[in-house]
Amino acid sequence: MPSVALIGNPNTGKTTLFNSLTNKYAYVGNWTGVTVEKKVGTLKDSAVQIVDLPGAYSLNPLTKDEAVVTTYLLHNRPDLILNITNASQLKRNLLLTIQVLERGIPAILILNMIDDLKRSGRSYNLDLLSERLGCKVLATNARGHRGIKELHDQIANYQRVTAHPLQLTYPPMLQQAIRQASEALTADFEFEPTLARWLAIQFIDQNKAIRKIARQRKLTPLLSQEKYYDAQHFADKIYDTRLAFIEKLLKDATETGQSQQPQLTSKIDKVVTNPILGLPIFAGIFFLMFKLSFDWVGTPLSDLLDWFLSVPVSNTVNHLLIQAGAIPALRSLIVNGIIAGVGGVLAFIPQIFTLFACISLLEDSGYMARAALVTDRLMQMIGLNGKSFIPLIIGFGCNVTGIMAARTIEQPKERLVTTLIMPFMSCSARLPIYSLVVAAFFPHHQALIVFSIYFLGVVVALLVAKLYQVLFHVKDRSVFIVELPEYHLPRLDIIWHGTWDKGKGFIKKAGTIIFAGTVLIWLLSSFGPHGFVTDSTASYAASLGHALVPMFKPIGIVQWQAISALFTGVLAKEVITSSMMVMFHTSSKAVLIAALGQFMSPVAAYAMLAFVLLYIPCFATLATIKEETGSYKWVFFSVVSSFIIAYITAFILFQVGSLIF
Repeated sequence: MPSVALIGNPNTGKTTLFNSLTNKYAYVGNWTGVTVEKKVGTLKDSAVQIVDLPGAYSLNPLTKDEAVVTTYLLHNRPDLILNITNASQLKRNLLLTIQVLERGIPAILILNMIDDLKRSGRSYNLDLLSERLGCKVLATNARGHRGIKELHDQIANYQRVTAHPLQLTYPPMLQQAIRQASEALTADFEFEPTLARWLAIQFIDQNKAIRKIARQRKLTPLLSQEKYYDAQHFADKIYDTRLAFIEKLLKDATETGQSQQPQLTSKIDKVVTNPILGLPIFAGIFFLMFKLSFDWVGTPLSDLLDWFLSVPVSNTVNHLLIQAGAIPALRSLIVNGIIAGVGGVLAFIPQIFTLFACISLLEDSGYMARAALVTDRLMQMIGLNGKSFIPLIIGFGCNVTGIMAARTIEQPKERLVTTLIMPFMSCSARLPIYSLVVAAFFPHHQALIVFSIYFLGVVVALLVAKLYQVLFHVKDRSVFIVELPEYHLPRLDIIWHGTWDKGKGFIKKAGTIIFAGTVLIWLLSSFGPHGFVTDSTASYAASLGHALVPMFKPIGIVQWQAISALFTGVLAKEVITSSMMVMFHTSSKAVLIAALGQFMSPVAAYAMLAFVLLYIPCFATLATIKEETGSYKWVFFSVVSSFIIAYITAFILFQVGSLIF
């Protein structure tokens, strides 16, 4: 099958372009040797396969993601490369372009976000760029689908795109070293001439991935020459030559005109990235998100869905089962188990999707990159930087994806610290239990309480990160580079796709993990030493809960149902809510809210929320920690440390809160 590779810097609109070109995409395992996921799609109305490579600033990799790109170009020869660039940041983007074009594979240079460039009053002579670079150059705006049809046609007719390897004129001594090494590689190892030259340049440029492969494969033409020149001096000369070429190219190709609008982005950034105002604005924006999710939009819709699932659906199914002559145990499993448990969790979909829609809106508008920038100073106080904050923000959606996003952190110990504090970020799986408790105990301050829990998670994560920095002797720091894209008016289709991508996992869990957890808790709460019971106080779940009451009483949790539900939360945090639905024998959120208020004080309820926030990560998160760290030691460390931190935090909140209130 013909293949096309998408290569570009982060934040150039590469993913948006990929989604516009393909019918669908799938994560098809991982790249060989690393845990970076491989994203592959098929061009619309065509059999051409499109491979979306991780974002990279250079082929000289600093992270595992960037190493994937270099390794791919070494071991694969796609039929076509699409090099995606940000048209308004072309000078920086072209450094990667030159390295790609030197590989000698047919390529098309994509100037994406071209509308941002035009608004600044600039444009480029595409014919001149094409002539100097030796490749086709197209202008697109993936967000507005501009230029997508022409690009689609070019890809579909990939056979017509010919390769013209870019050959810069490097200084004489450097040029001689490149020629000698590449000729020897061609003669002794039968490398194709263009690939041999590219390997020689990358090796001299101190590309760590290429140097590692050269040692493994004993590429003597590269290894033996190194002693004849100053490697760092030659690497600097390569950079200087490329930069001079880019500056001359852009000087000749740039066409200036009249700016179509004031530089709105820079004016907004003076406020939202201000060292004093930046953090309060960031906090205010996130508080507004919770108001929308829990007070204004999400909760009313959630209450309506809860009524539908608990009254018409539950009553209808129960009536049909009675008419069919189903035995009491089967009716109990379906009505009090599956419908109550799974339906009880699905009732919170409006709140979760509202929150995800807000996050997608911030991402599409361009603000999320600013959030990382304004928190960089705060992160530096604990020994991390904004590069760690981005995975933590992603962790609000799912801790698993947050941990995977930490792969961009090049320093191993810094990456480990970020991975270990990730479970303290309040993922969407915890939202159902938050929503349940705040509706029961804090009906007039729901958004404020949920916001405070999220804030508590961030504070605990930062404090623990500072502790781990000392314990693990973290000294090296990652380099934090972030593109600040132009602000955009968010598009509904992009917000919808972003919301669905983030939220569909929650719905999938309802049919898999939550379903399994619901059946398990139904069995534990419906059977006891004497078989099937109609009174759950005689069940195995009650026995487990009562046995653990002495341990949980100091943090305010004394009801066996809540204690038993917390243990099922290790399977998946959503199961806590479904477990309570099952053990209280109700499919109605309103009924469960009323029941909760009878055995717990508001102080104890808040302490329980803190415990749910911080205690043992779910199985999926633990499995990801094992995958990323390669050791069960850190899984065990995460389980023990998070439980201790959760218990101490809940203990302090309950004991101090009880004295005050």
